[in-house]
Amino acid sequence: MPMDLKVGDIVELKKQHPCGNKTFEIVRTGMDFRVKCCECGKEVWLSRVKLEKRIKKHTPKNPAE
Repeated sequence: MPMDLKVGDIVELKKQHPCGNKTFEIVRTGMDFRVKCCECGKEVWLSRVKLEKRIKKHTPKNPAE
């Protein structure tokens, strides 16, 4: 079953981005995800399967929901 990832959620990946940051904001969802580095703003496209394997920590946009 796929993870419940939504636009605006923050994810921490296992490996860091070349800028040295590990946290990304989800910008687009679907079969392919677009995530934006919270440090440098670079956007990266990843398939759902690759993204879910790389996630270390998931923080929902609004934890009350």
